Amino acid sequence: MKSVLGRRIAAVAGGAAVTAMVVLTASCAKEEEKAPETSTTTTTTTTSAAPVEPTEKAPRLEPGGPNPFSPSVIAPPAPTATHPRTGN
Repeated sequence: MKSVLGRRIAAVAGGAAVTAMVVLTASCAKEEEKAPETSTTTTTTTTSAAPVEPTEKAPRLEPGGPNPFSPSVIAPPAPTATHPRTGN
């Protein structure tokens, strides 16, 4: 019997929470008048600009040539371990 009462209380509390959210959402939403549309005329002028130069000077990649992006530091080889009993 106790669980039935608990379920009813939970259902009422949940319904009240949903109702409160709907009421708050509806009360905060309002329609505002749209601003009157006005037409504006804009004019643009074009000027000749200096030619654009690239900001990055990346090295060229040649087919079959060296890779300029390869790392300059090479890691040492992994250490070899021996098994304590067999020595392998």
